[in-house]
Amino acid sequence: MHRWIMTLFVTLWLAGCSEPPWQTKDISGLMPPLAFELVDENGKDVNADQFLGKSTLLFFGFTHCPDVCPTTLARLDAATQRMDEAARDDIQVLFVSVDPRRDDAETLREYTDAFGPQFIGLTGDKAALDELTRRYRVTYGYGEEDSEGNYDVSHSSAVFAFNDQGEARLLIRDSDPMEAVVADLERLASGA
Repeated sequence: MHRWIMTLFVTLWLAGCSEPPWQTKDISGLMPPLAFELVDENGKDVNADQFLGKSTLLFFGFTHCPDVCPTTLARLDAATQRMDEAARDDIQVLFVSVDPRRDDAETLREYTDAFGPQFIGLTGDKAALDELTRRYRVTYGYGEEDSEGNYDVSHSSAVFAFNDQGEARLLIRDSDPMEAVVADLERLASGA
């Protein structure tokens, strides 16, 4: 009998020590670490190593996007605003424009400034963007230009989340409940 109680105690103790599951999509070990060489919203060449040390959210879009981009970025801003200040300060959002023709440094800076200081605009030439989107299995494409030169850009609405070491941890989707996003971002910011 004593052995059975000891086994039960050890089993319960080990179960209590394990990490709870992520509430959004866990992609740990499924995606490569953060890596890129792009141009930031100040027109400077940057690489992923310069963003290590903070939890990073990576989102692909374009500034002329009528719905998905502003909605997703506003949602990320709302989620970070619900976090305590220390955790919020550990989150950065990298908004990668896949429309470099229209999204120059100034346009990117004005766009990301509307969402907050933790939002940073990045872009690159087609080769750099293709390399990065292939790395994370994301597609994008350009629609037909209208008579005024406007066109739409198709892109993913998913947000990739990396820990402060640049390791992929989560895929946040627009269908994820806000409470789940906030809880996972707080956990990510705490070093998980």
